Amino acid sequence: MTIPPQLVATARCLWWWQWQRLMDGLAPADAEGNYQRRPSQFAGRPLEPLLQQCTTTVQRPLLIIGRSCPWAHRTRLVHQLCGLADAVNLVLVEPDPQAGRWVFPAPLLGCRSLQELYRLAGANPQQRATVPLLLDPGSESRSPVILSNESAELVQLLNRWPGSAMDLEPEPLLEAIDQWSQQLQHSLNDGVYRCGFARSQTAYDRAEAALFAALEALEESLSGQGPWLCGAQLTLADVRLFPTLIRWEQVYAPLFGCSRQPLWCLPALWQWRARFLALPGVLETCDPLAWRTDYFGALFPLRPSALVPAGPMDGAALQQLVQRPVPSTMET
Repeated sequence: MTIPPQLVATARCLWWWQWQRLMDGLAPADAEGNYQRRPSQFAGRPLEPLLQQCTTTVQRPLLIIGRSCPWAHRTRLVHQLCGLADAVNLVLVEPDPQAGRWVFPAPLLGCRSLQELYRLAGANPQQRATVPLLLDPGSESRSPVILSNESAELVQLLNRWPGSAMDLEPEPLLEAIDQWSQQLQHSLNDGVYRCGFARSQTAYDRAEAALFAALEALEESLSGQGPWLCGAQLTLADVRLFPTLIRWEQVYAPLFGCSRQPLWCLPALWQWRARFLALPGVLETCDPLAWRTDYFGALFPLRPSALVPAGPMDGAALQQLVQRPVPSTMET
């Protein structure tokens, strides 16, 4: 049966209107359709007093993360690389796509969802319950306290934790780390979301151009020095980049439209990613099935069918994919 053109046009208009309403809740945008990340209520405190508060809690702080979230992945990487398992307890939350929230597999402090925990800890009712979250669990006589939920701060806090097994922010490299972190945050780490959540073609084109310009800058830098972004030593700049790049083929290229060229066209960056994945403990922080299931299943305004595409089912398969040599025509 042929569908009348007027019905098609009407359906498109209705879907466009409804899609805009759904996106308002999922990913706010400015008047030109550019994605705008919401500010956090718990960011911006001076690091040293915050670190003192974090390390003097009666009970071990809790680092609450979701496996699919790249911002949480950053903090999990530092937690792993710095050997903080005995200092900060790691707690995993799972997505509830039907309700659009994070939930605990088993109640935590009497809370079944992360939103309930935020409220218990005194958060503003309008504050979104996001991961990562560093929490002082409190005690029987004292309510839990949110220490921070800003990943950029948390990776610094965890790196400076007493007894940390390595220093990912060495003094001589602070300027280079800061330069890379600022350059990557807007164009690349946020850039994939600015592509995926763009509300107009102009907004998408702008974000996509900045994204691939950032990738080219990375490729040029790594081709001239290495093996890491700031030279011979692994730093927080590398940690902040890895969660975005390791999700590239799994999520950002197929779902967010970051598909101008595959990463293997950037051989120095491809080899950098394989090198990072091979670091001790990094592979076990990666869960490609969770990434695809959560992104494709939860972001239904971008994928109304909620169909989850095939891909590597576990970390071992991901490792084989990522560490595959680049085609000979692309080798440097």
